[in-house]
Amino acid sequence: MPTSTPPPADDRSTLQSTPPLADDRPTPTVLPSASEGSLVSHRSITSFHVGTTYNRVMASYLWLPKQVAILFFWVFLVFVLFVGMGSAQLSDDYYSSTCPDVLTTIESAVETAVSNEARMGASLLRLHFHDCFVNASLSYFPQSFSLSIFLNLLTQFSSMLVFEDSQQGWISSEYFLKQGCDGSVLLDDTANFTGEKTAIPNNSLRGFDVIDTIKSQVESVCPGIVSCADILAVAARDSVVALGGPSWTVQLGRRDSTTASLTAANNNIPAPTLNLSGLITAFSNKGFSANEMVALSGSHTIGQARCISFRARIYNETNIDSQFATSLQSNCPSTGGDNNLSPLDTTSPTSFNNAYFTNLQSQLGLLHSDQQLFNGGSTDSQVDTYSSDSDTFFNDFANAMVKMGSLSPLTGTSGQIRANCRKTN
Repeated sequence: MPTSTPPPADDRSTLQSTPPLADDRPTPTVLPSASEGSLVSHRSITSFHVGTTYNRVMASYLWLPKQVAILFFWVFLVFVLFVGMGSAQLSDDYYSSTCPDVLTTIESAVETAVSNEARMGASLLRLHFHDCFVNASLSYFPQSFSLSIFLNLLTQFSSMLVFEDSQQGWISSEYFLKQGCDGSVLLDDTANFTGEKTAIPNNSLRGFDVIDTIKSQVESVCPGIVSCADILAVAARDSVVALGGPSWTVQLGRRDSTTASLTAANNNIPAPTLNLSGLITAFSNKGFSANEMVALSGSHTIGQARCISFRARIYNETNIDSQFATSLQSNCPSTGGDNNLSPLDTTSPTSFNNAYFTNLQSQLGLLHSDQQLFNGGSTDSQVDTYSSDSDTFFNDFANAMVKMGSLSPLTGTSGQIRANCRKTN
């Protein structure tokens, strides 16, 4: 596919993506685009093909007539309910015997990268978020199963919708396995799929070279053991710590995906134009409470954002300090300069602290979605709490990061351990 020079990256760390222009905003969808696989009624097909390994539903290639396919589908759901629930889980000592030096190796590499450029800490944190938030929903088949998910799937698929690969004409279970924290954001485009790097929310992501360096160092210590997804999770934690923020125990054992979804990336990352209700809904869809959403938004105490993502706010909105808006306009003109950068936290952009919330109290939020957290709504009181109590913010942020790192990971024998984070094995 044609290549183009990407815009300068920004660091809206764990929240918000640059919105598309009005004339090219994608139509929100939950399902993959036609080129990646789409839901089609069983009435339009008479059979389906299932691939190899548990992740491809069965261990052999089968062609099944429609009636058998329907029966097989229900049997498969029951199978995964009981077998999938017993699959491998994340743990804090996953590499204790297979790669005991992995954590110190990653920590050292992150400290070096952040020391060379403090902004890199925010960039690595943002990479982890953008990896995890493109995660499984009831539109996809989840890796981690529960009775409630099973019952919801029964309802959702009562009309017997099935996944069909439009290019090959058969069902691919890859589309049942769209995951969260699986390193998919790191994959380059291939002849078989368009990766997530060129998605509108991701076109300013940075730090891929740092992840490559870390992967290389980890491979030299224990080759073929540590996933790129786990490296992202640990690097995000170590980046926050390097900039003065809290630490937390990273659960490990994720495996890497063998595919990525441009469509899912375009439709899963919350935009900087969202109002409070939209933010609450976007995070609720991933299992987060409004309080956890506010805590994660506190990651905007570090990093920078591009002019295109806050231009409308500084020229059109009234819930912004007038002097603050004026100061930003010199670097973000009403036309042009889309890629010019400004810090998300104007007071301490390279220190992880609670200044972000203090800024919101003074109407110094850079993004529209930032100021929505303190704008006479239901989250005002939590902003007040975090502004006056950094320990509470740190604790809540750390807990929310652990939860985010557990969004639908591939575990056990699912996926693979990539040798190169940019491509599958």
